[in-house]
Amino acid sequence: MFEVGKDIFKYGFTGARASATTRKRLKTMYTVFFVAFVLFACRTLQLGIMGPNRARLAGADNEWLVHRADIIDRNGDILAKNVASGHIVLRNKAVREKDRDAVAQTIHQALPYEYSLADAIELVNSSKNYIRLKKYASDKQREIIQKAKLEGLEIEKVQKRKYPKRRLFSHMVGFVGEDGRGLDGAERVYDNYLVENKDPLQLSLDSRIQSVFYEQLSFAMQKYQAKAAMGMLMNSRTGEMLAMVSLPDFDPENLRADSVANRSFKPMRSVYELGSIFKIFNTALALENGISEDKEYYVAKPFPIYDKFGRVAKKITDIRSFKPPRPSLNLEEIMMHSCNVGSAQIALELPDGAQKEFFERLHMDKALDLEFGRTENSLPQRKWGPVERATVAFGQGYAVTPMHLLLGVNAVANGGVYIYPTLQKRAVGVVRGERVLADEISAKLRPIMLRVAEETSGKKARVAGIKIGGKTSTAEKYTNKKIDSKRNVTAFVGVFPANAPQYTILVVLDEPQGTKESWGWRTAAWNAVPTTGKILNSILPLLFE
Repeated sequence: MFEVGKDIFKYGFTGARASATTRKRLKTMYTVFFVAFVLFACRTLQLGIMGPNRARLAGADNEWLVHRADIIDRNGDILAKNVASGHIVLRNKAVREKDRDAVAQTIHQALPYEYSLADAIELVNSSKNYIRLKKYASDKQREIIQKAKLEGLEIEKVQKRKYPKRRLFSHMVGFVGEDGRGLDGAERVYDNYLVENKDPLQLSLDSRIQSVFYEQLSFAMQKYQAKAAMGMLMNSRTGEMLAMVSLPDFDPENLRADSVANRSFKPMRSVYELGSIFKIFNTALALENGISEDKEYYVAKPFPIYDKFGRVAKKITDIRSFKPPRPSLNLEEIMMHSCNVGSAQIALELPDGAQKEFFERLHMDKALDLEFGRTENSLPQRKWGPVERATVAFGQGYAVTPMHLLLGVNAVANGGVYIYPTLQKRAVGVVRGERVLADEISAKLRPIMLRVAEETSGKKARVAGIKIGGKTSTAEKYTNKKIDSKRNVTAFVGVFPANAPQYTILVVLDEPQGTKESWGWRTAAWNAVPTTGKILNSILPLLFE
């Protein structure tokens, strides 16, 4: 091939007989094509080398590489992204004497609200070697500086982390520091991945479902004048977290706008005595230890607990609204009607150590080291005497985070398997977890939870077309080591579909207030339950589409 090319170059396409002019023109044409070929080959080689990185380029000039991967939700919506930006900087020593006035005028033109012309002149004549005039300048501001082309007045290229959903995912996505490294949320937990990879980090969270939780919890917090509001939705089988909201929240792009305290993710960092939801565990323990489902307990009067000297150490009573349908109730009715007196009697029939061992089995006795962070330490009972055993049956004296509670209820309701949660999208497959309860006992619990949601305090969480099992909780808080009847935490936990749970939901309101429509009542049936109902009504079409 090269010999043919040499012949053409020497004699032209018409051979040796061609005129000198013709041969000269052909030589010129050959040279042009040869140069074009070399340039094309070099450019192809360059693009081949740059290929893997071109997808990482950002900004108008493509002169720098994005060094942090995007974060997206389970459907591909962007939750965090690096974008091209730049700081406007002044390097005084590089400014030429003849350009000083022009530099000052350009500074004032680009940043009229930050610097008057007099201010700009003073900066140009300053003895400082380096002055950052504007952090993360806008496109228009950078364009003015670039067009001026004045030495010493420069754009310092930087990358800015943007959060398109802003407050919606503030706790879960988190934020980065000045150096671009993750400081909180997924930005911190998956920092190494985000720095070392160009492919987006896909989370299990669903922006559509998160938006519903955020809207309804914000409304509830305002309506009931609550101190805080929390909500979580978990896939019962895979452990995927589809929604996690904690209010109050913060703006990840403007951290100074909110209190530092707002950055605390309350479902994992706040510890509460979560009350009657613990009756689910009490009933599970009763069934596990052979207490007959038909056995009845007298509940029409307060139940006294005696100390070793025969004195009444404590009387178990119920809240004022509790009116037993009949004087004696069986195991199912005690949980269904959330009867403290009956729950206490059941607990005292359990073998010594059974409660303590059960809560340890559900990992409720200590902090949880989860994939996306560590929970606060729980506050279990220090001793397990008769009073403590009776009160923990209905959720007093044993404080946990909402995350502890969600995972515990999910385990006893999903067939008895404890599943650790994840923020990463998973494929549906075989449930992998720890067996903590027999499947047949879990199967007996679910119909009772269904009756709670269908017939008693959980009725306002019902949604047409699906069976939801659940349990309410209204727990009074402590002030100065005494129960404060004016301050409480309300909650509703639900599993659905009730016959074979695919999802577990938890809604918690901290110190909600009564309203006119609730006649002043502050119990879960009047706030946490209807809030859950509104959430479920909106998200069910999304979950089963």
